[in-house]
Amino acid sequence: MSTDERPGGTPGAAFREVTDGKGRVYRVGESDRDLLGHSRKLMVYLPWIAMMAISVSEYAYGSAEDTLSEAHGWTQSNTFWILSVWVFFQAGVAFPAGWLRERGILTARRAMFTGAALCLVGFVALSHLDDVTAAICGFGVIGGLGSGLVYATCINMVGKWFPERRGAKTGFVNGGFAYGALPFIFIFNYAFEPGDYNEVLDLIGVHVLIVVAGCAWFFKDPPKNWWPAGVDPLGVADGTRSAAGPAKNPPAVKQYTPMEAVRTGMLPLMWLAVVLTAGVSIFGISFQVDFAREVGFGPLVAASSMGLMSVINGVGRAVVGWLSDLWGRKQTLVFVIVVLGLAQFGVIWAGHARNEWLFLFFAFLSGFGGGAFYPMFAALTPDYFGENYNATNYGLVYSGKLVSGLFGGGLGSMVVHAWGYDGAYALAGGISMVAAGIALMLRQPGRPRVRGTAPKRVPVGREAV
Repeated sequence: MSTDERPGGTPGAAFREVTDGKGRVYRVGESDRDLLGHSRKLMVYLPWIAMMAISVSEYAYGSAEDTLSEAHGWTQSNTFWILSVWVFFQAGVAFPAGWLRERGILTARRAMFTGAALCLVGFVALSHLDDVTAAICGFGVIGGLGSGLVYATCINMVGKWFPERRGAKTGFVNGGFAYGALPFIFIFNYAFEPGDYNEVLDLIGVHVLIVVAGCAWFFKDPPKNWWPAGVDPLGVADGTRSAAGPAKNPPAVKQYTPMEAVRTGMLPLMWLAVVLTAGVSIFGISFQVDFAREVGFGPLVAASSMGLMSVINGVGRAVVGWLSDLWGRKQTLVFVIVVLGLAQFGVIWAGHARNEWLFLFFAFLSGFGGGAFYPMFAALTPDYFGENYNATNYGLVYSGKLVSGLFGGGLGSMVVHAWGYDGAYALAGGISMVAAGIALMLRQPGRPRVRGTAPKRVPVGREAV
C-alpha cells in the first residue's frame, strides 16, 4: 500500500493517510503520546470529572426546590419553569457550539472555560436573585448555556480520541452527568436551609468553575481523520478485524457534513427518537416521587426511588456503552428503549399492588433505560456520519432534548391532570415503544446490508493526497 508520509504532532513523528474502498481517509502512524505527550486515557477521565461537576444543575435541582421556593418566595410552578428553561438552553447550545468548533472559531479549551464561567453566573443568579424572570435568565439561560457547552465538548472529545472503542468510553463519560449529582443531592437534603442557601449555592458555583476550568486546561482535539496507532482502520472499515467493537460498529463510510447527514434520512430519525425517548425519561424524573406519594408510599421509599434512579441512570450509561461494543450500537439502543417502556407499565403495576420493593425495582429499570440511551446516540452519530463534523451533527441530534424538556415536564403535568398517573405512565410506555420502532429503522448510511455471509473485504491501496 502506498502512503504519504508527513510530519506528525511532535518532532520526529510522521503520519500516513490511507484510503479505504469507499474513499474515506484515515490518518495513521501517530500515537496518542505523540500528539498529547501522555496517554489518551486522560481524555476520558477529564471529561468524566467535568461532567460530574455540572450534573448538580439538573439531577440535584429537584432536591433544592423546596428551599429555593421558601427563600425566594417562589411557587412550585416558578421553580419548574426555571429548570425547564435550563434544559432548553443546555440542549439548544450543542448545535451552534458545534458549528463554531468545526470552523475553528471555538476551541475545545475555550468552550470549556466559557462554560465554566457561565455555570458560575448561573448559580450566583439562583442564589441572589429573588425575581423569577431574573433567575430564569441567570440560571435557566446563562447557566443552561454554560452546562450545555461543557456537556457537548466532553462528549465530542472522548468520541474523537477513541474512534475504535467509542461505546464504552462515551458511556463512561456520559454516566458522570447523572451519578455525579449524588453528593449534591445529600447536601441539598441535609445542609440547605433558607438561612444558609446563599453560601451553599455560591460555593457550588465556585466548585463547578474550578473543576471544569482545571479539566479544560488539558483539553485538545486530535487531528482530523486521526486513527490510533496499532489499529488497522482498513480492516475495521470492511469488517475483517476481529475485535468485537469495530466489527459490530464499523466506522462511517465518509465524513458527512451536517446537510449531508440530514439528507441521508438517518439523522432526522435519530432526532425524533431522541425527542420521544428523552421525553419519557424527563417525565419519569419529574413525576416518580409524586406518584410514589400518591399511591401511599412513605417519604423514604419516594426519596430512595429517586436516588436509585439517579445512580442507575449514570451507571447504566457506562454499562450499555460497554455492551454496545459487543452487541452493536443499534441493537443495544433498541434494547434500552424497550426496557424504558416496560418500566413505565411496571411502575403502574407496582403502584396498584402497593408493593414498595416492586416499585423500587421498576424505578431501577426506569433509571437504567432513562439514561442509557444518551451515550448510544452520542456514539451512533460519529459511527454513522464520521468524526470530523461530529460536534455539529451530534448537536443536531441532541437538540431533540429541546422538545423533550417541554413535553416531558410541561405536557406531562397536563396529561397527569387530565388522565391521572395511570394514564400518563401508560402513554409514556407507549411512546417508548414507538421510539424503539423508530430505532429499528436506523442503518448506517452508505453501507449495504449483508445477510447470511461475512462482510467481504474490499481491495484498497489508493493513496490519499
